Amino acid sequence: MNTLTTAPVAPLLARLFEEADAASPADSPAFVSVPAEERARLMQSRSDYAFLYAALKDYPLPVSRETGTLLYMLARSSGARSIVEFGTSFGLSTLHLAAALRDNGGGRLITTEFEPSKAARARRNLAEGGVADLVEIREGDALQTLAVDLPGTIDLVLLDGAKALYGDILSLLESCLRPGALIVADNADHCPEYLARVRSPANGYLSIPFGADVELSMRTG
Repeated sequence: MNTLTTAPVAPLLARLFEEADAASPADSPAFVSVPAEERARLMQSRSDYAFLYAALKDYPLPVSRETGTLLYMLARSSGARSIVEFGTSFGLSTLHLAAALRDNGGGRLITTEFEPSKAARARRNLAEGGVADLVEIREGDALQTLAVDLPGTIDLVLLDGAKALYGDILSLLESCLRPGALIVADNADHCPEYLARVRSPANGYLSIPFGADVELSMRTG
């Protein structure tokens, strides 16, 4: 028995994943009107990404079910008490991480979301899951919201926002990462510079691709 697999979190996640399965970005006229080549460019742009994510503000864009379970397991097994998440969306990954904090005896999860409407939905979902007391949602550009008031020590990081900013976000958090801290980057293949950084032991990380869409890294020093 744990928070992730019992009510209220388990049935809430089941419903949210079903809703996410039924909501495809292909249903967004603003999204499909952008040619595939331009979408790929926007995914890797450090300045123009806001247009793409604004077009997808009504879509959950969650981690996979498997990645959600992985997040819970990593946070739980490492005894994480301090977690930072880049990219809240509707809060599915946030629920997994907050469930781990609950089962670890408490802690603080700082998460940041660019779109106010998504932040509002995430707050409702976290309240329904009974874990809102563990989570601080910061609205706005993560380059600003994660530049201040960070915990002295960070145990785990999830990167799942604008892919082109993964390296910039890591730089903001790096001095707070404890040795052994874990960094999970979803769809990191869209940010080759980030992958090159964490895959170089000289930069203080060990890193491996995990599954089809996740890069799992550990801070070594």
